[in-house]
Amino acid sequence: MSATADHAEERTNTAARLGFEPGQVVQEIGYDDDVEQELREGIEATIGQDLVDEDYDDVADVVLLWFRDEDGDLTDALVDAIGLIEDGGAVWLLTPKTGRDGYVEPSDINEAAQTAGLAQTKSISAGKDWTGSRLVTPKGAKSKR
Repeated sequence: MSATADHAEERTNTAARLGFEPGQVVQEIGYDDDVEQELREGIEATIGQDLVDEDYDDVADVVLLWFRDEDGDLTDALVDAIGLIEDGGAVWLLTPKTGRDGYVEPSDINEAAQTAGLAQTKSISAGKDWTGSRLVTPKGAKSKR
């Protein structure tokens, strides 16, 4: 595939824009009927395997955390997610967009991430109803430029 075709795919394939790679283990937390199915399918197609669920008993390369305002304490959810990833791994925090049920204020995301010891490196529209925030441990932020 040409570099131009690769670039075009990145613009249309949200999973590719989020930086998922073949062979990664992606653990999904907070799945419910409202999640962006197209994004989930794109991630599975990109990594070449199914997402693993909350019962997965090994470390993952990436945690995909669907979080809504009514889901409890975001800081606690992020601390729990950190314990599930490899050193240098990332947490993709997916929250409903402005005006959607369960919307989480960006300032709340930033505060929770900092309290949990994470740094936000990227934000992206992750579908019609969801926004994604890539969060990494400070060590991971330096090594994953």
